[in-house]
Amino acid sequence: MSPVPINLFEWESRLSVLREMLHGATQGRGRLALVSGAVASGKTRLLDSFAEQAIDSGALLLEVTASRAERELPFGILRKIFDNAAMPPDVRSEAVTLLADMGPESTAAARMHVMSQISSVLLRLVDERTLVIAVDDVHCGDDHSLQFLLHLARRVRQARVLIVLTESPRLRQRQLTFHAELLRQPNCVRMRLPMLTEAGVAEALSNTLSATVAARLAPECHRLSGGNPLLLRALLDDWRAGGEHGEALQRPTPGDAFAQAVLGCLYRGEPDVAAIARGVAVLGDARSPRHLSSLLDLSVGTVEQGVQDLHECAVLDHGRFRDEVARTAVLDAAPAAVRHDLHTRAARLLHADGASALDIARHLVRGHQDGEPWTVPVLREAAEYALVQKELDVALRCLEHAHRACEPGPTRTALKARLVSVAWRVGPAVAEGYLPSLTEEAEKGWLAPRDIAPITSYLAWSGRLDTAADAITALSRTAGPGVTDGDDPAMGAALSASIQWLTMLSPPLRDRLPALGAGAAKATGSPHDVADLAHAHAAATLSTAFTEGRTDQAVIEAERVLQRYHLGDNTLQPLVIVLYALVVTGRLDLALSWCERLLGECSSRSVPAWQAMLSAVRAEIALRQGDLQVAAHQARGALAQIPAPGWGVGIGLVLSSLIQAETGMGHYDEAMALLEQPLPDGLFRTVPGLYYLRARGRCHLATGRYHAALGDFTDCGELAASWRMDTPRLASWRLDAAEAWLALGNPAQARSLAEEQLRRGAGDGRLRGGLLVVLARTDQQRQRLPRLKEAVEVLEGGDDRIQLAVALGELGRAYRAMGDFNRGRVYVRKAWHVAKSCGAEPLCRELMPRHAESGELVAAAAAQPGQGAEPQRDVEALTEAEVRIAVLAAHGNTNREIASKLFVTVSTVEQHLTRIYRKLNVKRRRDLPAKLSDSSLTGTV
Repeated sequence: MSPVPINLFEWESRLSVLREMLHGATQGRGRLALVSGAVASGKTRLLDSFAEQAIDSGALLLEVTASRAERELPFGILRKIFDNAAMPPDVRSEAVTLLADMGPESTAAARMHVMSQISSVLLRLVDERTLVIAVDDVHCGDDHSLQFLLHLARRVRQARVLIVLTESPRLRQRQLTFHAELLRQPNCVRMRLPMLTEAGVAEALSNTLSATVAARLAPECHRLSGGNPLLLRALLDDWRAGGEHGEALQRPTPGDAFAQAVLGCLYRGEPDVAAIARGVAVLGDARSPRHLSSLLDLSVGTVEQGVQDLHECAVLDHGRFRDEVARTAVLDAAPAAVRHDLHTRAARLLHADGASALDIARHLVRGHQDGEPWTVPVLREAAEYALVQKELDVALRCLEHAHRACEPGPTRTALKARLVSVAWRVGPAVAEGYLPSLTEEAEKGWLAPRDIAPITSYLAWSGRLDTAADAITALSRTAGPGVTDGDDPAMGAALSASIQWLTMLSPPLRDRLPALGAGAAKATGSPHDVADLAHAHAAATLSTAFTEGRTDQAVIEAERVLQRYHLGDNTLQPLVIVLYALVVTGRLDLALSWCERLLGECSSRSVPAWQAMLSAVRAEIALRQGDLQVAAHQARGALAQIPAPGWGVGIGLVLSSLIQAETGMGHYDEAMALLEQPLPDGLFRTVPGLYYLRARGRCHLATGRYHAALGDFTDCGELAASWRMDTPRLASWRLDAAEAWLALGNPAQARSLAEEQLRRGAGDGRLRGGLLVVLARTDQQRQRLPRLKEAVEVLEGGDDRIQLAVALGELGRAYRAMGDFNRGRVYVRKAWHVAKSCGAEPLCRELMPRHAESGELVAAAAAQPGQGAEPQRDVEALTEAEVRIAVLAAHGNTNREIASKLFVTVSTVEQHLTRIYRKLNVKRRRDLPAKLSDSSLTGTV
């Protein structure tokens, strides 16, 4: 550690006293100074400063530093005095001869006689000049040397001698007599050396820093060091080691030098001080000497004295370490075995004292020892409290420790199931290692019914579909035929929920899972366990959403599930599935509202995996709304929270959204790179795999790989048919394949597929609009307009803005082909603006290639409102239905009046106004007239 000058102005009064005593000694009045101070308080520094002044005055200085290691060496200090380099050789020789006669068997009278002779030898030195004897850390001296110093002190009252001793405030029992006798001497002066005040710290810092910086750093430096000069110097070293700095630099932060200085303070004190400091570091504070006494096997008095020493040397403040760096340094300095034993003993003490489970568990997990039976419930309870306090890592460690401490059986299996669910919060990959053994235990019948559905969902997510199916089959066989008839309602509900979940996620598993009896189906509706019901209800809701003609029922069921179940470890996946059900049914407004609400809960609970899964849903919602940039952002955020290998079969969902978003924005290289992502086994046996297959086909179609795209779309159809789920809600593969056939120059095949899908049912308006556009592209010129007008009208009532832009563009081209160039230009420009607002750059280039190249429309978009370009551009982005509602609202009509005039519901008006405000970039109704006044549409509606 580099030396940092410490200004001695706060000690100037002590130096002044010492100088006066030296002056008196020079006049023949011997003096004795006893300087007392805590460890590292600056006693040695003060003694060194005075020693330099004594030498400058011409005195003979004999310096000695006592050592604890030499405490048992007789006359150790006395020998050092005569070994001093300043000692005349003849005097040293005479003293050594006298000391040589002293042996271990010498009597007290013989020792006193020798001490008297040695005193006379020393006093002969004062005939020529003043003698100064300085002994640092005299409390470490041996008993014989202390007796000599006391003997000498009694003889120097009329001699030119000054004795300066420094000592610790804490004295051994044998030193008390020496100390008391010294203070009885009339020529003895005692001085107490306190720690530096904040002003003293500022003055010390000003020796090496500017006054401004010293004044700014002083309060924090004093708080961290407590005025301890050793800690202050270390703190300044750490501050300098932080890098380049100037007058306005960072606050001081304790580092390695500070940690070493703290340890130095401990090991320079009495031996038990370091042990007591370790105890305080383990327990966190020194408020209970009784606990420290039991922990360290020391008496309460010894503990109290050690704690007092730690406060006096400023290592502790109000029973705690001044900084976590100090506490960590003390713990790390202890041998691992000692540290672990202390934590284990602390856990027992706190448990016996009725402390909280979390406080006890913190010591148990740090003890790294095999737990006792009583620790299991404590650790389990502590894990739940840790989750409430957002200490996810602590919760995991508690459950792992409890699992190791528990004997094999149902209790241990329940702990492992809970461990998997908590590990899932960090990421599915973290939970992977526990699943195989948990499956084995489940087949033994140790897995509780309440854990069966969640564990099944985790296995399925990880791609272990066959393992999950085998486990459920084995459990069903073990439970016996009575479970499906209601003999064991809890097990029946668990198995039913698990089977529904697996067949919802992977329809091919229907053929290998046991059939459900009426009793089991009924059991799923009984209030046994939230996890069972949530998984069963979610699976049933998505299955309903995939069924044609049951949209309203699916929406009702989805809202019921979302309102009934709170976000948690066992309800996360069910809630995500229900959100997808709302997306499938086209209720993007409800899906978005609930998704944002659940994301808000996640952000306040700091659970990465939950955030990632909900972000994946948010990406799919944005994609279906045509908001490509938001979709890409949310999908990439989901992949950042959970790396791709941890997504399991869920990777199909997040990659599907991201690939389609990047493709739609024209980022083909990024989309193709995503296709290189490794996929889990069994993905294409699941619904997410079908989503991924369609997204890959859309990417191939956009990049000119038409045959590859057609192959992907056809595979989608074949898989859906083999699953007996050939519904456009699951995969609109016929529309996609029709577009691929058009690209391949086969309009007849495209038309055939589109007409077949219309006969089967177009599902929602989004699909019907797309099919009408495909059919129009296969019609004769004069027959296109009616289909395209219908397509635009259908799509204007939906949320998919990209599909609307495509339909508007086709309608504009159709008008141009018919010779109506003005109307064609209006629709193409409107299509361009809609596509631009979605971020669909390839579509923009396709619609208006010359404007895209010249940047004409981009420049127009940047025009100032006063130039009329902004209102015109905004209004053109509105659909015809939105323009009608906007104009009526601008003229002061209420929502109910608008609904009455246009023969629509008030809810429809409110939804349109929300989109109008967003497109026109206004916040309220009264801003609409200014936006619409520059539009020619106002007078034509």
